[in-house]
This record gives sequence, C-alpha cells and structure tokens, in this order.
Amino acid sequence: MHKGQFIFTQVCKFLPKRAFDCLVNKYDGNKWVKSFTCWNHLLVLIYGQLSNRESLRDLVTSLAPFRNMFHHLGFGANVTRSNLSKANEQRDPRIFEEYALKLISIAREKRTGLKDFFISNNVYAFDSTTISLCLSVFWWTKLHHGKSGVKVHTLFDVKNSIPSFAIITGAEIHDSQVMDQIPYEVDSFYIFDRAYMDTKQLYAIDKVGAFFVVREKQRMVYEVVEDKRYNNPKTGVMSDTLIKLTGQKTKKQYSKPLRRIVFYDKEKNRTFVFYTNNIEVSAEDVALLYKYRWSVELFFKWMKQHLRIKEFYGTTENAVKIQVYAAITTYCLVSIIETEMAEEMTTYEVLRVLSTSLLIKMPLRQLLSSCQEELLLENKREIINTNKYIQLEIPFDEW
Repeated sequence: MHKGQFIFTQVCKFLPKRAFDCLVNKYDGNKWVKSFTCWNHLLVLIYGQLSNRESLRDLVTSLAPFRNMFHHLGFGANVTRSNLSKANEQRDPRIFEEYALKLISIAREKRTGLKDFFISNNVYAFDSTTISLCLSVFWWTKLHHGKSGVKVHTLFDVKNSIPSFAIITGAEIHDSQVMDQIPYEVDSFYIFDRAYMDTKQLYAIDKVGAFFVVREKQRMVYEVVEDKRYNNPKTGVMSDTLIKLTGQKTKKQYSKPLRRIVFYDKEKNRTFVFYTNNIEVSAEDVALLYKYRWSVELFFKWMKQHLRIKEFYGTTENAVKIQVYAAITTYCLVSIIETEMAEEMTTYEVLRVLSTSLLIKMPLRQLLSSCQEELLLENKREIINTNKYIQLEIPFDEW
C-alpha cells in the first residue's frame, strides 16, 4: 500500500472483491447497469457508515468536492442522489446479506478469541433488536404493539466478540420464529432470553447435538426426575434439578429430561430460572453463561451509537435492508483492520481514527501505529495523574 493511496482505498483492500462479484453474478446485480455498479454502491455505503453521514443528501454533498477522485475511491463515474436512491430501491438485498455473512466468517477466522474463557466450547448469544420506523414514511412495515419497524436477529460469538449470523425481518415476527434458521454447531452453547422459550425449537437444538441455556418465560408444568439437593448461598445457586415437562403441549414437543436451575442474583435482588440440556457443566457455569448473553446487547448498542442504522438513505424495504447489511459489513471490516494492524486499539478507536482520515493520503499502517502510540502515552499520563491524586489523599498520620 503505497503513499499515494487514500486511507479509504487502503481500507477497502481488505474487502474480498471476487466473492462480491460472484454474488453479483448469482443475482444479476449489474444487469442493465452502465456506470453505478453494485461494487460502487457498496463502497459508497461503507464510506457513509465510516464517515457517519446522516442522510442521503449529507452523503452526496460531502462527496461532491471530491468528484475528480471518484475513480480512485472506487465510486464509479458519478454519485448522485438519483442513482444512489435508485440503486437502494432496485438492487437485490441478498447480495449485501450474503456478502455481510462472508465478511463475518473472515472476521471470525482472524479473531483468536478469549484464551482464558472458563469453558472450552464455542459460546453464542442470540437476540434481536428492533429499529423503529415511521409508518407514514416506511409504508411497507407492519404494526407491532402499536409500533412499526424491522428486527435485526443476530447470533453473536461471545469468545471472538463478533457476530456470526444475522437476518432482518419485520417487527411483527416473533423472536422464536427465527430460531430454526440459526446454523447450529455440535457441542456449542447457545444462550437465549426468555422470549425463546419454545420447547419445539429447543428440542431441535438438542437433536443437532448442541447445548442451550434459556431463561424461563413463565411457570412450566413439570415433574422432578432427580433433585441434586444442591444449594450454595455464596454463589447464588438455590436449586439444581432434573425435570420432565408434563404440560399438554410441552411434553410432546420436548420429551427428554431437562435441567432446571434456580439462581439468585444478589446485586439485582432477582431470582432467575434457567433451563439447559447440558448435565455436565456446573450450575454456576450455567448462570455465568447466561450472564454473557449481555454481550449481544452491547453489540446492538455499539451499532446504534456508532453506525448509521437508525436513519436511512431510502424509504423502501430494499434500502433499509441494504443499509443494515452494509453496516454489519463495515463493522466486520473495521474488526479485521483492528486484528491485522491495531491490536492495541479497540474497534471503536479504530473507527474513530478512520472516520476522520478517509480522504488523507498516507500509509494506513503508519496512521494506526501513530495513533496507538499516542493512546499508550495518554494512558500512561492518566495512570501517573491518578497515582499523584492517590498520594495527595494519604493522611500525614500514616507516615
């Protein structure tokens, strides 16, 4: 990557273009297209995510002064509101969906994961976040509890801190209806909130050979098969039993024994009930696994705060899906760069540096290295200042 390239151009070199071209050919994405291709479309959307452009007008206006550089940036001959809005409306979102999944797989391969994690199995947290939309503007959405919008269902790899699967549905679709689309792996743990307490879907997970940990939604009808008589006030485990569901529907949908664990959280003063099909791990580990479900919530919060998935560049269903998948692609792209070039920086810090340097001509590695050094110096100054204040707080009587 020589010095004459823009930072944005160097960033986009981490994208596997051949894989994208295969998807474009698969869905005839460039049919009847003369200038603004699918690849140009993707790069413009990634630029909008990295530079945090709020609207279609904002995105096009910010690019206007650099019209002579469009060819070097990969934007094609021209970027206008008309051709971008037309592309958002007519392009097949499956191109961007499958490409986002491809970037997810690449980002996961490059991540080493947590070395000191308390369990050797792969651990995934599955949940959804709702993006609210105005019904009068996004007319294709359906009402759900008086609100309209779309849901982004995400399977999050807890150890690698990266999403491993994502799908977009209408807000009216119940969370448990998407469970059959999850790509389950043998001997892996899948953590669910109480909205996913669907015994039919849970039994399908057990048949695959995977494990689940799910929180109780409502009081289940069951009989105790074995009571381990385990109660540990120090860890919060109140009971650990092996049960068999006896409800009219549940006993047919899940005929095998289940493990039921009651846990008391001292910090929040709340009692949780968990169900799992794993009988080997300790009750404390089951409760700790469920605690890691919060990682997917933090991922949703990060996406909504730092990427553009609440304001959209178009009002059609295609435009919304394409932009959300472009945001996921951008997150994975930044994660790959962090792993390859900036191990001492967080994903947010890399994104913050890139957002202000996209149209600068300098080596990307040099930019990130200088920022890493500055961050390390800043952290050292904070530690020194903190130690000074600690010394000032020591009373003279202790000398």
